[in-house]
Amino acid sequence: MPASLRLPEASLLPRYARRLLAEFIGTALLLVVVVGSGIAAQRLSPNDVGLELLENALATGAGLIAIILAVGSVSGAHLNPVVSIVEAAFRGLAWRDVPGYVAAQIAGGLAGAMLANAMFALPAVTIASHERPAQTSG
Repeated sequence: MPASLRLPEASLLPRYARRLLAEFIGTALLLVVVVGSGIAAQRLSPNDVGLELLENALATGAGLIAIILAVGSVSGAHLNPVVSIVEAAFRGLAWRDVPGYVAAQIAGGLAGAMLANAMFALPAVTIASHERPAQTSG
């Protein structure tokens, strides 16, 4: 295509910044889906844990597919620091990019969880008070 007919770059952000923004947004959306569907399932089926888990799993699976389709072509849709580290270990991501990806994913996760709580009129941040009993074998 002749240079005169080429469209300008679609974004004013450099490529690396776009990738980090995609990881932030994708991870935030993933946490909104996971936490939000968990809260919604508890409210919809308060006396049926099995149904709550099914509702949460179906919503999470559908949301994850949509998020991967939305940001995958920009950043790879790692959405998880461990995935980014493994990608770097297998040379799918440059090690110099890992700290930015991890920071974007952690910030996105925090923002997404707080947004999900706010969507259901809950405090943005709470400390868990549910004590989980230890599993014993035998």
